[in-house]
Amino acid sequence: MDRTAQLTARPTTSGIAYDPPAATASLRAGAARVLEANWTGGSTVPSRSLYPHQWSWDSAFIAIGLRHVSPLRAQTELETLFTAQWADGRVPHIVFNPSVPLDAYFPSPDFWRSSTAGRTAGAPRTVQTSGIVQPPVHALAAWLVHRADPALSRSRGFLARMYPRLAAWHRYLLHRRDLGGAGLAGVVHPWEQGMDNSPCWDAPLARIAPAAARSFHRADLDHGAPGDRPTDLDYGRYVRLAADYRDGGYRDGPGGRHGGGGGEFAVEDPAFNALLIASEHALARIAEELGAAGSARRARAERLTRVLVARLWDAEAGMFLCRDLRGDALVPERSVSGLVPLLLPGLPRDIAAALVRTLHGPHFSLGDRTRLVPSYDLLGEAFDPHRYWRGPAWFNTGWLVERGLRAHGETAAAEALRAAVLRLAGATGFAEYVDPFTGEPCGATGFSWTAALALDLCHRPSAPHERQKLDKGPQNDVSAADTGTFDRSDKGGDRG
Repeated sequence: MDRTAQLTARPTTSGIAYDPPAATASLRAGAARVLEANWTGGSTVPSRSLYPHQWSWDSAFIAIGLRHVSPLRAQTELETLFTAQWADGRVPHIVFNPSVPLDAYFPSPDFWRSSTAGRTAGAPRTVQTSGIVQPPVHALAAWLVHRADPALSRSRGFLARMYPRLAAWHRYLLHRRDLGGAGLAGVVHPWEQGMDNSPCWDAPLARIAPAAARSFHRADLDHGAPGDRPTDLDYGRYVRLAADYRDGGYRDGPGGRHGGGGGEFAVEDPAFNALLIASEHALARIAEELGAAGSARRARAERLTRVLVARLWDAEAGMFLCRDLRGDALVPERSVSGLVPLLLPGLPRDIAAALVRTLHGPHFSLGDRTRLVPSYDLLGEAFDPHRYWRGPAWFNTGWLVERGLRAHGETAAAEALRAAVLRLAGATGFAEYVDPFTGEPCGATGFSWTAALALDLCHRPSAPHERQKLDKGPQNDVSAADTGTFDRSDKGGDRG
């Protein structure tokens, strides 16, 4: 389809009939099978072929879905991830499985050298990890997992053990990663923000000299079409940034500001910070569950929301934009990241309304030309409906936007997006991402967060009077009928 046709196309069902009552049981069973197949005994890989280790924000989303079929396994998912937390509080974006061959994924443990290069920052000695981070969805996930089975959670001391680790994680982001000095967390690599290949990174990355192509082998191209993946030039820049950060001892803050170790990439991202704020709200709830005061954390979340608006809101664009800290200027690119702050309960009403207009307007056209939320501006010069994060629609961002719409009373829009996510998740075999116009699957299939978040949306109360506020989280319990292929005394064991 040429670009003119893409921009005028209307979403179709691709011949797929979707009857929600009839499809729900099948969808739940299929999603549970994906999570079972990707379970390794202590955590869940995103994809057996393309991503054979544990990824940080993937595990948070996976736990959110797992809570509906095995609250114990959902708790274990997060507990396993946090056993790899560094002493400085950071949660690494990859925890490597030592049984996986080194050449199965790049960058591999021998590239990151966490136990040696990260020694000063407190990297664990017995677990190999990366040295960068991913978006902090974890406290939100922990709270939702607790709510799925509070009795099990309390009996295991789940929140009591997770809370200090989550607090240290947030402390790292709010202090060591306050690269701009205004209170928001900065990212030092595109992989940290999670939307790896977004056009938002093109200008900040342009000043990075790429690593030589012969110095690394891209394992991702062994499993995915080159046209759907980052270019060799961009990948070379990713490798250079990671190597420089590693060679600087993974240092942040004084002496390592604006990218750690003197690096050139430092960005404040709206989605990363919105998820941090959402998780601060969740930490307040966790503190109160544990008998402590949550007011200080709630006040911090409200203050950070004001800072987010002051630094990253662009009224002309009608959405939040990234701030390049090297030039202290907003990056004039519209991506789904700038819509994710709709999650926040304290967002000013006029800004929430503007975000909804932008979501349905010509730049994203949700429900008109697109079936799910595209990852990048339909009218942007860099838009590509298939290339990684440069236009395709992803299920995790669809889940976040659906939650935001519901939090701000946009029930009809939330229901339409929820139905679209469920329809496409099932129809594509739980694809990694899809063409936003046609729903054509891209990347891996049997993708864990797609399956997990589809499970969550299957359980989401949809009546207007049941609309949930973000800081309270869903109040649904898990019934015996929803346990699927899992068992509460399952293979994960009690990781006390």
